[in-house]
Amino acid sequence: VLRDTLEKRGALGQIKARIRAEVFNALDDQSEPRPPLSHENLLINELIREYLEYNKYKYAASVLTAESGQPEVPLDRQFLAKELNIVEDTNGKSVPLLYGIISHFLHGGKEESTQNTLPKVSLLNYPKQNLGKPTTERNQK
Repeated sequence: VLRDTLEKRGALGQIKARIRAEVFNALDDQSEPRPPLSHENLLINELIREYLEYNKYKYAASVLTAESGQPEVPLDRQFLAKELNIVEDTNGKSVPLLYGIISHFLHGGKEESTQNTLPKVSLLNYPKQNLGKPTTERNQK
């Protein structure tokens, strides 16, 4: 009955997430140096952190920060938008930048309204180690 009650209140999921975060922190070897973050990975991690915190996934955000070596203090949103060449309108500032990016690509960059204005970006400009497995490998799985 207690488990069902905690589940209905959403507390059980939060407790499990907190336990996972604490276990990760206990197992994380702080003496082993993290590989340096590339500029692209720093920006990507920050977009993800902003999204996680906006949606109140605070334990996921804390694990991301600890595991990635991302600075504890989040990057300034205006700095992030400037680095990504994003021009925000007043409506776009109320949600994470990642929402505007996704909206832009879902609408084929053709929306004419209050969405973020985003640049066309080619993934060919990024080093392969930042992109994960090649598309053909991912599609086969």
